[in-house]
Amino acid sequence: MPSVPSRGFLTTEFEARMQRVQAAMHAARLDAVLLTQEPDVRYFTGFFTQFWESPTRPWFVLLPLSGKPIAVIPEIGAAGMAATWVDDMRTWPSPRPEDDGVTLLRAAIQDLPRAYGRLGVPVGHESALRMPLGDYDRLREGLGGFEMADAAELLHRIRYVKSAAEIEKIAHVCALTSDAFEALPGSMKAGESEREICHRMRIDLLQRGADTTPYLISGSGPGGYESIIMGPTDRIQKAGDILIIDTGTTFDGYFCDFDRNFAFGHADDAVRRAYDVVYAATDAGFAAARPGATTSDVWAAMWGVMEQGGALGNSVGRLGHGLGMQLTEWPSNTPDDLTTLEPGVVLTLEPGMEFAPGKQMVHEENIVITETGAEMLSRRAPSELPVVG
Repeated sequence: MPSVPSRGFLTTEFEARMQRVQAAMHAARLDAVLLTQEPDVRYFTGFFTQFWESPTRPWFVLLPLSGKPIAVIPEIGAAGMAATWVDDMRTWPSPRPEDDGVTLLRAAIQDLPRAYGRLGVPVGHESALRMPLGDYDRLREGLGGFEMADAAELLHRIRYVKSAAEIEKIAHVCALTSDAFEALPGSMKAGESEREICHRMRIDLLQRGADTTPYLISGSGPGGYESIIMGPTDRIQKAGDILIIDTGTTFDGYFCDFDRNFAFGHADDAVRRAYDVVYAATDAGFAAARPGATTSDVWAAMWGVMEQGGALGNSVGRLGHGLGMQLTEWPSNTPDDLTTLEPGVVLTLEPGMEFAPGKQMVHEENIVITETGAEMLSRRAPSELPVVG
């Protein structure tokens, strides 16, 4: 059994992250960046708590142009933030709807040295503002002399290339999830529901050392499935059914994200051909995924195989994406994304196609870009569609 990676990160990791983001901030002419989302706050501070599940309180972190992050947080989080590398922490007794940290945050921003008069806030694609919109408007109105600028892409690019320690965590959760998928056919059978099968897999993942499995979905149907995001359901598996299970399981806050397909009793020729096509498309995407290539090159390699294999279309909208602290991260493998691949980038390869009206076949693997090409993080799916007796 491979050794379990150490939890958390050394202070040098956070220092390197700040150096990279501050260089990007200088290039973008930003005096500070305001963070409100859990992954961004955790990435730069190490503040890791399940308390984000509560929507009552906002949490703020400022990334200044020099120095360490500044935390402006509810008092309830003071002890947790004090255990991180952050030493400038300002708190208020939240919840306080009449002024839930806005005055304190505004003062922290106004205290910063001004080189450019611009504050970055991630408000663009694949970002969310985790504070009341009314409070954000009041913050902007009170920041005389500061121009607000979108920092979403800047932060995406900082988190895009993973460190060796991040990759180790993702590789670990990919390995234990691969173990669980490989064990699954021996424990499931026709006559069980999607929910029963997925429930048992979730327990197995925890017993193998996973921290959480916040995403475990399934779809099934005779000769193929229609949806890949709605299950698990109480649908009973019958001979001739095809079942897909897709999981985003975590270790120390880092995700895997891949799926596996299974047939019950038997699979018809159309299903087997579709499986073979998406398997070959994965190989093509893997071969295309190398430094200097783009996400669009990876998309084209996979879609070319599926189009030649008779694909009627693809309803997912992309053929994979970034992966790390979130189940899906920037960028996307699409025809027009054009993001350049670099060593240390972790991606999913997710070729999917409609192979018959209303029937889909989707396959997904997790990879990391290396200096010379790519390496699998998930263990490769069987080359032939597994049939469960």
